[in-house]
Amino acid sequence: MNISYDYYRIFYYVAKCGSFTGAANALLNNQPNITRAIKTLEYELGCTLFIRSNKGVTLTPEGEKLYQHIAVAFQQIEAGEAEISLDKTLQKGIVSIAVSEVALHGLLLPVLENYHISYPGVRIKISNCSTPQAITELKNGLADFALVTTPTGIKDDMKSVNIKSFSSVAVCGTAYSKLKNKEVTLKEITEYPIVSLDSKTKTYELYSKWFSDNGLVFSPDIEAATTDQLLPMIKHNLGIGFVPEMFVENDNEKERIIRLGLKEKIPNGSICLVTKKNRSPSIATKKLVDMLCGVKASSQLSKPKV
Repeated sequence: MNISYDYYRIFYYVAKCGSFTGAANALLNNQPNITRAIKTLEYELGCTLFIRSNKGVTLTPEGEKLYQHIAVAFQQIEAGEAEISLDKTLQKGIVSIAVSEVALHGLLLPVLENYHISYPGVRIKISNCSTPQAITELKNGLADFALVTTPTGIKDDMKSVNIKSFSSVAVCGTAYSKLKNKEVTLKEITEYPIVSLDSKTKTYELYSKWFSDNGLVFSPDIEAATTDQLLPMIKHNLGIGFVPEMFVENDNEKERIIRLGLKEKIPNGSICLVTKKNRSPSIATKKLVDMLCGVKASSQLSKPKV
């Protein structure tokens, strides 16, 4: 059968209101149109759906069977419309983020704080992982976007926007105090134990290339799974490491950390927002992405003109 959706909609409201007049008022229509639609529906289905009386209408057994199915469908439609309405006003929603440690502390958390204050009804799911893991989660549809550090190693079906740059510093524990207040070369550092992120991370890949460009081999003695594990290892004198400056500045035990005056410049990194090209973001996701991109815009505006 190819029966108009409008006929079923009118049937639903007549049954719900118990009268043609009530349905006409609910649908902002007139009673003759409502009556005509029900007669057409009954003709198409080949049965009587309502018993008419002076008090209104009641469903026939056939009408009851149809209403049980139609009511479920329309209640789901109304629920969907209500949910979309809540999403549009950001009273409800969910955003899934795959984020690396540096991106979490260096960008996401302060923005997320403001976002949560403005839109407390939106649920946030955060997966804290390395850059390759975050990109994989985005690829597999487990995250709405990824917030990671360069290099990203993204594929053609993804796009990346650099949001915020950051610098790193070479640091060691107090056991290496003889290196304090003197210029140290990268070659000299290779004579000491080195602490680094593990070989599956893009950070490891970045430092491997940097050492190679300087004619050296990057061969860490200890590998950590996440950036926030590096400083505790360095404080306990397990080796020299390269850590984002923000982690050192925010550390509560700075007296246990020695910054090295490294002759060679450590490559700067960037926090990037990565999305899939063929995926349209939800309203809640788009709003958070806009706020993150606003950090980039504000930092550009604050730069002095030359």
